[in-house]
Amino acid sequence: MRRAAVAFCATGMAVSLAACGSAKESGDKGSDKASPKKGDNITVGLLLPENQTARYEKFDKPIIEKQISTLTNGKGKVEYLNAKQEATLQSQQIDTMITKKVDVLILDAVDFKAVAGGVKKAKDAGIPVVAYDRLAEGPISAYTSFDNEEVGKTQGEALLKAMGSKATKSSKIVMMNGAITDPNAAFFKKGALSVLKDKVTVAKSYDTKEWKPENANQNMEGAISAIGKDKIAGVYSANDGMAGGIITALKAAGLSKLPPVTGQDAELAGVQRIVTGDQNMSVFKSYPQEAETVAKMAVSIAKTGKLDSSLETSTVDSGTEKGIPSVIVPVVSLTQDNINDTVIKEGYYTLDEICTPKYKAACDKIGLK
Repeated sequence: MRRAAVAFCATGMAVSLAACGSAKESGDKGSDKASPKKGDNITVGLLLPENQTARYEKFDKPIIEKQISTLTNGKGKVEYLNAKQEATLQSQQIDTMITKKVDVLILDAVDFKAVAGGVKKAKDAGIPVVAYDRLAEGPISAYTSFDNEEVGKTQGEALLKAMGSKATKSSKIVMMNGAITDPNAAFFKKGALSVLKDKVTVAKSYDTKEWKPENANQNMEGAISAIGKDKIAGVYSANDGMAGGIITALKAAGLSKLPPVTGQDAELAGVQRIVTGDQNMSVFKSYPQEAETVAKMAVSIAKTGKLDSSLETSTVDSGTEKGIPSVIVPVVSLTQDNINDTVIKEGYYTLDEICTPKYKAACDKIGLK
């Protein structure tokens, strides 16, 4: 896993974004929430939103824990809880972290609005909150994520490219968006529509409850029934998990040739579907870079009361706060052509993990060796 390359300025951020600059230049949001006298003996609370998506347990949690240990000379402690996609449970978990008197809280919100009260309670208790991956509301001290509108644009552009000559205004596509409780889902949709809206016809669009593949599968069955299986020219899927449910529905409908289906997160099953051609693409996001960045932010705020000056930040506005210091990480379109240069090179998966006996022939066919 490579170290975080944080000197990145976002130009298309899906929330209000100011000019890039150092942490010292981007306001004092991260400088007034913690004592500047903490040493390495800090406790970091880590609240992740769910365990349906493979990334959280495989990448985010272990990388954050390792980085915090490195930055605190092995003395820092991590208190970890997973909300399992339940907003009420996550609110209780914030209370638990306050009771445990953690020095800083890393929060990936289930419901970005529902956590606002908990974030305020943490601030009132002297605990700064760093929003991770999703920009929560409330008095957030710092934030790191990907350029979420750019993710949607990347997906939309890949879908049009895969559709080729079928990418006409009369062509019908289905949009399988994420959960409305996740603020990123709206940005993905906005970015995708900015590319797709004048090129094709969105025949059906769904906001998929809890991002669950089974809900996407049910939605897709409804779309197939309403539109007709042979009249669907492409499917925008906001992530890989839902893409799996969508593709299962398409195959169950008896399609001999699947329309192109997008994805996001570079999950192993998604990469394997890309290898076989069932899924057209995913969006590769460097979770190691994002996780290492949030760990650096959290440790810096806990120990010194401000962000490390080496972090190149911009600022974002949430629904309740303005000028939140932020680091935005770039994204890459993942296709058959760059599997080696993305997920394998970054250490997400080995060649053997991708090219199991079931996928060996498909790997050989695309030259993945």
